[in-house]
Amino acid sequence: MIKIYHNPRCGKSREGLNIVENSGQEFEIVRYLENVPSKEELKSILKMLDIKAIDLVRQKEKIWVENFRDKKLSDEAIIEAMIKNPILIERPIVINVNKATIGRSPQNIEKIL
Repeated sequence: MIKIYHNPRCGKSREGLNIVENSGQEFEIVRYLENVPSKEELKSILKMLDIKAIDLVRQKEKIWVENFRDKKLSDEAIIEAMIKNPILIERPIVINVNKATIGRSPQNIEKIL
């Protein structure tokens, strides 16, 4: 089943959800601001995406700029920052079985559906 980590206030996330809905496939919506992913979940997502933790961070968010930008942080510390401040997590994230993508570009979502 497809899973989309979604923020309904984000235009790109709404666009990604629309693509998933139109695929006709069964899916689950995770409103990650309300249901924050666990450390294990984030590590699994990072592994599927094949990226470092910093690459999943919205680095222009005020929280990041004011509290983390100029610090040298380990992946563990970055994951902890995302758990405490889920607004920092890039969106939407779409997972289909063992494939995942960050849906900033709609074509990325279409590729894994």
